[in-house]
Amino acid sequence: MHKLGLLGKNISYSFSRNYFKTKFEKENITDVSYQNFDIEDITTFPKIIRETTNLKGLNVTIPYKEDVIPYLDKLNKKAEAIGAVNTIKLTKKGKLVGYNTDCYGFINSLKPLLTKRHKKALILGTGGASKAILYSLKEENGIKCHYVSRTASKKVKYTYEDLTEAIISKYQIIINCTPLGTFPNIEECPKIPYNGISENHILFDLVYNPEETLFLRLGKAQGAKTMNGLKMLKLQAEKAWSIWDIVR
Repeated sequence: MHKLGLLGKNISYSFSRNYFKTKFEKENITDVSYQNFDIEDITTFPKIIRETTNLKGLNVTIPYKEDVIPYLDKLNKKAEAIGAVNTIKLTKKGKLVGYNTDCYGFINSLKPLLTKRHKKALILGTGGASKAILYSLKEENGIKCHYVSRTASKKVKYTYEDLTEAIISKYQIIINCTPLGTFPNIEECPKIPYNGISENHILFDLVYNPEETLFLRLGKAQGAKTMNGLKMLKLQAEKAWSIWDIVR
């Protein structure tokens, strides 16, 4: 039995485990299993690799997309450029190779909404997923991007307190890469001046539970196009499956 899994913390809600369980049932894949590796600290990671027989690959989620990198033998060029890993392949020689499929999932779900007027983006949050978003928009599509965070730093253009309606109006794409609004805390959302949003905006939320977050609802009320992270997750999961390339 080939084994796959998800590495993360507090991941009982896991999209990935349910997605692959359903995929295996639909496609009659009986020789592959998928489980959660819910760990408190990344230092437990080598033990998982050592003790899990027939492990072929892992997805990686919050908060380990960056922390796992020092434990890997090699990074795919794109993962290295992004600085975050969400997919790991174990080679036949037992080497751990890191990839990033978040960028693929994100840009291919966003593309149908993009027009020529979408030239600038605000990325809310600075975690591992946000790095893939920045790479997808800036490096692959030439869209000018800036980070928004609670605290100022060299890589952060704006704090939430800096944002005004005038600033918001200049950035036609706004992506929520924070967990704000995730079930059960559905009345939370990033504190931005939503009155600066118009029908020229796209609001994209990596959160997919609930299906429509408060962030998306407030954007839609201003006429913006909105999308949650579910399609992105499905696309990145299938990309990961192709990377694992399990010979059956």
